[in-house]
Amino acid sequence: MKKLEVCVDSAASAAAAFGGGADRIELCSNLIIGGTSPSPELFRQIRKKCGIPIRVLIRPRFGDFCYDDDEFEIMLREVKMFCQLGADAVVVGVLTPEGDLDIRRMKTLKEAAGETKLTLHRAFDVCRDPFQTLEEAITLGLSTILTSGQANSAIAGKTLLKELTELAGDRIEILVGAGVSPENVKDLIEATHAPAYHMSGKVIQSSHMIYRKEGINMGLPGFSEYEIWQTEEEKIRAARKILDRE
Repeated sequence: MKKLEVCVDSAASAAAAFGGGADRIELCSNLIIGGTSPSPELFRQIRKKCGIPIRVLIRPRFGDFCYDDDEFEIMLREVKMFCQLGADAVVVGVLTPEGDLDIRRMKTLKEAAGETKLTLHRAFDVCRDPFQTLEEAITLGLSTILTSGQANSAIAGKTLLKELTELAGDRIEILVGAGVSPENVKDLIEATHAPAYHMSGKVIQSSHMIYRKEGINMGLPGFSEYEIWQTEEEKIRAARKILDRE
């Protein structure tokens, strides 16, 4: 059976993923900018309410995946903390300035995680050589690679995704992500034959605020402070039904 992973950044989204039939959750904060490390309290809250595995994103900031010593120290501490809290896996990725997987630092993170599984996230999609990185991830003992096939969406990257899936075999899980939806997941399954699919199933909901101060922006330009991006249970359920048929 094909696996369904849902990326969430709130307790409400996690509940929708669980209710919709997700096999597991990838937990982060700030999904709107690609995700950063969540708080331990958010992890605890979701662990109480959702009886499925939780994989935790470890990413200290928005942007590239080449980190300075302080950023890497934060990542190392967060890996240890979430493993102690009971994360089922941690989701990481560190690149060298030349665009290769930073083997030394990835080994350090793997050692810090102990018996907890590691996923290589979409740092893979901006690496120099995906085939070399695939083999390095396997050698490191990672369990999963989350990838769009080095494209802006999984649909656009489906040719490389198929090749990666074939090369990976049963040595590592290829997790197809970026723009996955109930509308295209059947096409992705047929095109790639990958074993697992990653989606957020998010919709825009209106804020509960009645009074709304206009013209004040707290974050990224172009995004309203009165819109909430949240996973919709029906989208997850629809994708689940398609995956179960394939």
